[in-house]
Order: sequence, then structure tokens, then C-alpha cells
Amino acid sequence: MYSLKKQINLIYILSVLSNLSITGAWVAILASRGFSLVEIGLAETVFHITSLAFEIPSGALADAYGRRNMLIVSNIMFIISNVLTAFSSTIADVCVAFVFNALGYNFMSGSNDALAYDSMKAEGKEAGYEKYYSNMMIIYRVAGAVSELAAGAALLIGYRAAYLISVINHAVSIPLLLMVREIRVEGDDRVRKFSLKNVFSTTAAYFRDSFQFMKENGRVAAIMFMNSLVGAMDILLLFFLQTKIESTGIGKLWLGVCLFLLQTGGIIGSKLILRFRNTRYLVIFIAAFAGVTAGILLEHTGAAVIMTLGGMIASACDDALQVRTDSLLQEKFPSEQRATLISILEFTFSVVMIVLSPLAGYLFTVW
Repeated sequence: MYSLKKQINLIYILSVLSNLSITGAWVAILASRGFSLVEIGLAETVFHITSLAFEIPSGALADAYGRRNMLIVSNIMFIISNVLTAFSSTIADVCVAFVFNALGYNFMSGSNDALAYDSMKAEGKEAGYEKYYSNMMIIYRVAGAVSELAAGAALLIGYRAAYLISVINHAVSIPLLLMVREIRVEGDDRVRKFSLKNVFSTTAAYFRDSFQFMKENGRVAAIMFMNSLVGAMDILLLFFLQTKIESTGIGKLWLGVCLFLLQTGGIIGSKLILRFRNTRYLVIFIAAFAGVTAGILLEHTGAAVIMTLGGMIASACDDALQVRTDSLLQEKFPSEQRATLISILEFTFSVVMIVLSPLAGYLFTVW
């Protein structure tokens, strides 16, 4: 029998499986294989170019043909990516694997939260979404922290075995997804019969309607950009801290501990923001931007403890802003375009990352 609680719990479990990985410290893994930070930055750029190209179409497909179906596709893409990475030998191989990795995130990003919000909306309980999203960010950070803590193990057992272990997580997710119920909101004709003949016209229609919504809601577009800027700054900081902290000579065991602590900041931020429900969004943004900037400045001290503290502050501010942003935007998105509009948010993030990734790789190298 269907119940909202069971539905949300399944989404939580699937999120754990998607984010829990022994290969979480992928920058450190690639660096240990002899790839330079510039090459790693190139792979990251390929990832975000792919996201840029397929993010919105994946959201439109989720709105048209079912969010659950696209989550199944997402896990298939992750499986392919991990297998390709396991057997890669050149940066070109890694870049191809990153294309499938990006597609995995594309098909997951709009579908997960759209399915959760509309599940709550169908029961008249959408007011609980901010708490749900706060829990999702905690799952993301805890899974990320465990993955970072396992960085040493991944380096010890070898990257190939580590990536093949990650295949198992996504393989297990597919049968669980068959237990998830697709939600159809009243007045929504989503979940159409898929065919190659109408897929392009259907996707184009969702494109048109969603961009019309953005055109008519300038504040929504501004919020998307503000959130993406802070998120990109934080993600890049945490990526490059993986190698910067190790370069201080603290050893692989303590590296795992430091990377674990970086993720705990996000947990604090995700819960702390729930205490500021009445605080204006602009105030939250300014505080988050200042916190992430402070984290970047502390990275240049060269002291592992201070660098870790800076990363914790940055992740706390980023997640606090992310929770407030997502909750605010979900209230404004129409259900029939929800996954597409969430994908536009991710699209905005990818644009910012494409600009910042190679620049950050250069700056972190010379500094």
C-alpha cells in the first residue's frame, strides 16, 4: 500500500546509495594516478559542458515521461561511468567517463526533488519540504564525508577496485526504484508514452513553457544565479582542498579525517538554516557568500587545521543557502514543469562551473 512516508523514505535510501561511494575523493584519486591539476580541471570542465548540454532536456524528459523512469536511466549512466573510469588509462578516457557521470547527475537532479515535492503536494503536506531538503543535504554530506574518509582505502586498494565497488551501489538502486510510485498531480498530463517520434517535440514544448516562466519571473532567475555562484565557489574549494591538504604532509590517514570534517560543515548549515525561516533571502545570500569567501582565504594559510576549518565554514554556508533556495523555488515552480525548472537551476550552476573550473585549477596551482 502506498504511503507518503514510505515514498519519502525510499527517496532517502536511494539518495544514500547514489552519494555513498568509496571514490568520493576523485580529485585525489586522479592526482595519485599522475594526472595534473590542469588535466583534472579539464575533466571537470568536460563534466560541466555535458551537464550544460543535457541538463534541461533531462528535466523535460522527466516531466514528460516520468521522474521515476529517469532515475532508473540515471543509475544506468552511473554504472557505465564507473566501469569506464575503472578501465581508463588516459585523460581522454577519463573525460569520456565523466560524460556518462554527468548524464547520471542530469537525469537524477530534476527528478529526485520534483518527485518528492509533488508527492508531498498531492497529500497537502508540501510545507514539510524544507525539512525534507535539509535532510537530503545532510544525507549528501554524510555520504560525502564517509566517502572522503574512505579516500585512503580507495588509494590503498587501487582505483579500479574502488570504482567497481561503486557500480554495486547503483545496481542495487534499480530494483528499489521499481517500488517508488510515480506521482501525477491533478491537471498534470505528465507520464506520456515514450516514442522517438514525439520525444523532440515534447521536450521542445517543456523548454518553451519553462523559459516563458523564467521570462515572467525575473526574481527566480536571479535567485538561481546567486545560489549557483556560492555553490560553485564552495565545490571548487572542497575539490582542490583534497590535494592542498595532502600537500601539507599530514599523511593519508589524517587526510581522510580532514576530508571527513569538511563535509560535517554542510550538516551544521543544513540544520542551522531551519532556525532562520523568517530571515530575508538576500541576508542569507550575503552571509553565505562571505562565509565561502572566508573559506577560500583560509585555504591559503597552508596549515591543514586552518584549511579544514575554512572548508567547514564554506560548506556550512553553501548548504544553508542551498536549502533555503530550493525551498523557496519549489513554492514558485508549477508542478507540470517542476523537473525542467530544477534542471534549469542545475544548468545555471554548470555555466558558472565552466567559467570557474579552469580558472580555479590555474589559481590553485600557482598559489
